[in-house]
Amino acid sequence: MTLRVGFAGTPAFAQQALQAILDADFNVVVALTQPDRPSGRGMQLTPSPVKQLALSHGIPVEQPVSLRNDEAQALVRSYNLDVLVVVAYGLILPQAVLDMPRYGCLNIHGSILPRWRGAAPIHRAIEAGDAETGVCIMQMDAGLDTGGVVDEARLAIEAADTTALLHDRLAALGAERIVVVLKKLAAGETLAATPQTQAGVTYAHKLEKQESLLNLKAAASELDRKIRAYNPFPGAVVHSGAQPIKIWGAHIVAASGQPGTVLSSGDEGIVVACGADALCLEVLQAPGGKRLKAADFLRGHPLPVGTLLT
Repeated sequence: MTLRVGFAGTPAFAQQALQAILDADFNVVVALTQPDRPSGRGMQLTPSPVKQLALSHGIPVEQPVSLRNDEAQALVRSYNLDVLVVVAYGLILPQAVLDMPRYGCLNIHGSILPRWRGAAPIHRAIEAGDAETGVCIMQMDAGLDTGGVVDEARLAIEAADTTALLHDRLAALGAERIVVVLKKLAAGETLAATPQTQAGVTYAHKLEKQESLLNLKAAASELDRKIRAYNPFPGAVVHSGAQPIKIWGAHIVAASGQPGTVLSSGDEGIVVACGADALCLEVLQAPGGKRLKAADFLRGHPLPVGTLLT
């Protein structure tokens, strides 16, 4: 069976799934994506990664501001979809749209549902210290990531994983699994959707900028997770006086002292006491500057032993 596939997504995480669907020779008849946004130093309107890929393959691109109005819904209906694949799209799909495709709407979600429903599952899994995560292919309903799961794949969260690293592995895994699911549909198989349990539901709330501030009275293990979870956005922050410093790389060391106190400062890193153990800060960034290894950072921004970071 030849499926008329629609794709709804916006960022690079979604772009990888669209590329895999195209590589598998599925008939993608439309790509829905967010309107172009200003970005870069010149704040020029920039098409999303999904739009760029779709246009390069001659796929029609639609960019409604909302799917709640009659005009946008008529637009989606006009494509006569068999299935709509949704990946990090950014718009809510009302029930009218969910009901349009013959086989419904399939969402790639970057967690093992029902854990970490919501906007930031990768960040929250690292921050919480989860040992594993994965992707679920979900039959969408009107709830927030509450639909039945038709496919699931897991992977371990490594000790050095940042959100950037884990994002890339999950994007590849999600792309692989959605192709498997679409092939089943094309072969005439019925997708069995397993309802999510109510036990273990957690919500991955969108990151707020104020969360980036590190409380050095916390254990070094907790702070290490935050630094990795907030890389590449929004970045973890400490202050030296009034000066904010972003921390992009660190590791835990066995040392103690008043939380926030610089215990040693040299080319190998800046050791800062925490509520339990200490952190060796390895990659730092001053406002307006580049990410620098500790040795290079200290040349322009000395942090001598005894400095109190907050």
